[in-house]
Amino acid sequence: MQQMLEEVEERFAELDLMLGDPEIIRDQKRLRKIAKEHADLGKIVDRYRKLKRLKAEIEENRNLLSEKDDEIKKLAKQEITYLTQEMERIERELKNSLAPKNPNDERNVFLEIRGGTGGDEAGLFAADMFRMYGKFAEMNGWKVDILSRNFTGVGGFKEIIALIEGDKVYSKLKFESGVHRVQRIPETESQGRIHTSTVTVAVLPEADEIELAIDPDDLRIDVFRSSGPGGQSVNTTDSAVRITHIPTGLVVTCQDEKSQHKNKAKAMKVLRAKLLDKLEMEQQREISQKRRSLVGSGDRSERIRTYNFPQGRVTDHRIGLTLYKLDEILEGHIKELIDSLNSYYQAEALRGQKPER
Repeated sequence: MQQMLEEVEERFAELDLMLGDPEIIRDQKRLRKIAKEHADLGKIVDRYRKLKRLKAEIEENRNLLSEKDDEIKKLAKQEITYLTQEMERIERELKNSLAPKNPNDERNVFLEIRGGTGGDEAGLFAADMFRMYGKFAEMNGWKVDILSRNFTGVGGFKEIIALIEGDKVYSKLKFESGVHRVQRIPETESQGRIHTSTVTVAVLPEADEIELAIDPDDLRIDVFRSSGPGGQSVNTTDSAVRITHIPTGLVVTCQDEKSQHKNKAKAMKVLRAKLLDKLEMEQQREISQKRRSLVGSGDRSERIRTYNFPQGRVTDHRIGLTLYKLDEILEGHIKELIDSLNSYYQAEALRGQKPER
């Protein structure tokens, strides 16, 4: 790690000089790229320099331990304890900073939530999950734009797809993909029996048009009238759009806008993200058939988390974390889960088991 930090500090110094270069200043695109790298590395360099100061202070206090004055030695020991704890904290932060980054971390995401096993109860929990992520997005200052939703007859969702835009959205939500299980007593259950239902969550990074060209001849586009809860028509014109990517069989539907043109544009965004996701998953399978974790393989068939209402607990099975804060979590307070997952997989990455998703 020491060598990596020295290299980062050298690169930071180079970027410092480049930012003052008149030729680079005239090239706004290059300037923005250099300025961003400079800002990102600056955070690491600041921590590294603080770490070096802490080590120097610890050494100074160790020299005081040879003093004859007992009071001075006592104060030196206390200072060493405090400085060592602070040094260890900075070292942990630096390890996380140096962990391999997912190239999609800066991107917006498409959030897809589908009711799985459990019938109406699964659809109701899908609605609860969407509300939870919506609250979390609000706390982070992100924008949520619903692209498509398919209602159940009791107020839940068979499926809902939304675009979430903001600062580093994918970096926060990338570990949410998978099967989420709920254990609770449905309102319609007269005998008080606990039912188990599942919801599938998929988090797809938004793809740029320039990085994924789609041949128009590979698309079949159908239009139809939008429908609301219960399937009733909510529009008198054929504004809803269904796009089928013929080579892969991927199908995307969007009907939330009144304009056919807007629905088509949104559906193309979702399709582009799904195709990018499919390509990345195929590449990962080629790299390693042995990875079985959700994060490493992109396998969304695994149960990743359980929400148990009778016990008021949430358990993430990948890292063995259980929190007795179910009500808070459903109100969008999932930061502790998000941070714990990020810390775990950053540690895995530093050990050479780099998670791709």
